[in-house]
Amino acid sequence: MLFNSLSFVIFLPIVLLLYITIPQRFRVYLLLIASYYFYMSWKPEYIVLILLSTVVDYFCSIKIHESETPGSRKFFLSISMALNLGLLFFFKYYNFFSNEVFGAFYGEVNNPFLVDVILPVGISFYTFQTMSYTIDVYFKKQEVEKNFFNFALYVTYFPQLVAGPIERPQRLLNQFKNNFIPRYENFSAGFRMILWGLFKKIVIADNIASYVDAVFNNTNNHGSFATLIAGYLFSLQIYCDFSGYSDMAIGISKLFNINLMKNFKTPYFSRSITEFWRRWHISLSTWFRDYLYIPLGGSRVSKTKIYMNLMITFLVSGIWHGANWTFVFWGFIHGFFICLDKFIKKEIPVPNFIKVIFTSHVAIFAFIYFRADSITHGNQFIMKIFEMNFENLYSINLLVGYLQYIPLFLIFEYFLKENSFSEFCDNIKSAVIRKLIYAILIFYIINMGAFYGKSFIYFQF
Repeated sequence: MLFNSLSFVIFLPIVLLLYITIPQRFRVYLLLIASYYFYMSWKPEYIVLILLSTVVDYFCSIKIHESETPGSRKFFLSISMALNLGLLFFFKYYNFFSNEVFGAFYGEVNNPFLVDVILPVGISFYTFQTMSYTIDVYFKKQEVEKNFFNFALYVTYFPQLVAGPIERPQRLLNQFKNNFIPRYENFSAGFRMILWGLFKKIVIADNIASYVDAVFNNTNNHGSFATLIAGYLFSLQIYCDFSGYSDMAIGISKLFNINLMKNFKTPYFSRSITEFWRRWHISLSTWFRDYLYIPLGGSRVSKTKIYMNLMITFLVSGIWHGANWTFVFWGFIHGFFICLDKFIKKEIPVPNFIKVIFTSHVAIFAFIYFRADSITHGNQFIMKIFEMNFENLYSINLLVGYLQYIPLFLIFEYFLKENSFSEFCDNIKSAVIRKLIYAILIFYIINMGAFYGKSFIYFQF
């Protein structure tokens, strides 16, 4: 698979070289072809799904724009929503319903609906992205795009196609109209973001994945200490894995003079779960805020309805991640604590570092269920921690090895509270220090990077 192998190292320079050398008017076609090829390298036949969404949403948006009656506008919006949500629900949740619902009725052996549907990579991301365009056209927040190729590129733009950030048409689509001129000053910023994303992905996330997988996949055979450490490490793994992808997507886009939104802002330094969601997967949290929470009434309704709207939003967010009760419970935990933030309102008179510790541990606790195979497995994992059984500490050598680079990462995170890694480097006046930072990261990537092609966690969503 192209986006999970070293072949991407060949793919990107070729696309970039062609992008720089061909006339500007052909660049949209180049990026579109590259994006289709990028996605088809995973499973070629599933490109039909993207093409179907693209064609239907393109024509529905034009019809919405041209329609003179509210009923006609709603009709074409409904077609767009039905197609996108229908595809999303079928491919993402069919296996769950065929096993849980129909399986309970017919039994596993005689179940005529038992078909193993393969989940298309990135379907949740590109579906939400194209839906936001059609909805915004309907509410006249976005001008209709009549250039089919520009719109097709908005849906399939390869740096963020399979794991976001989930971009809005006002930001991404509008850039395709006049931004196809490479700016060489962006190359430095782009390569810095790619470097930082690679460090987070292959040095941090992929290395600690072996420890996390071993403990989560066989929890009964590990002691309390190993289980506790695995809980902490998974929260670090998923953050470095996902934010590492986002940083690389932002960096690659910089090379093409395309600006993607910042998707993470050191969320584990948040002082409340509300703040956590302003810093974690920002493109998704703002999507749910604008297209679900606010249409439900947002904060302009009674307190009871506000709490209900928040819980609905976070339960749907959990369901968005997959057809498993663990994701629903993960969403419930976050929804509950955000409701608690709303209920308390006033600042609790405790030091900020206590708030940070409490908030990060709520997120870590929720991530245990996110990673677990089932609610029962998550409960078992939590109970194992509190057994206070410290036998079988499991691979002290691995933990000692992590001390070579995790502290370095945490130091960087502390200084990146508001700025991206590229902005942080720009603020360093000494060129020697900047080059030293680059050299350190490159050293760790080459000498300690896990180059065995472990896929990004969020590819499954």
